[in-house]
Amino acid sequence: MSPSLVVLLVALALLVVTNLPRRGRAASYKDADHKGVVVYWRPGCTYCMKLRTRLRFTRLRYNEVNIWADPDAAAFVRSVADGNETVPTVTVAGEAMVNPSKSQLLEAVRKHTPHLAPDTDRPTKS
Repeated sequence: MSPSLVVLLVALALLVVTNLPRRGRAASYKDADHKGVVVYWRPGCTYCMKLRTRLRFTRLRYNEVNIWADPDAAAFVRSVADGNETVPTVTVAGEAMVNPSKSQLLEAVRKHTPHLAPDTDRPTKS
């Protein structure tokens, strides 16, 4: 198999995997925990893929809401993003952040919902 074909297959696999909602995290706008962390995303958004992939390596508990599958979520995102469906949009205890970095999101979690902040100094339990 040629190296370029391998790269193409890996890129395709990453595209598929990062566009799937995580098991146990997918929610609708109505069912999401608005007192915690909610990540609003849409399929195909490279910024969403980047943030969601980076969050998978943290212990942060959060809900994911696909704005293309939920009109209420899309309306909420437009209400906090100047009428645009700019994603990822994240809420932390109801405070909206449009296209935050992982570090900005984790800082907001430490500030507004410290009980949800991932404790990276503690080893994982086996």
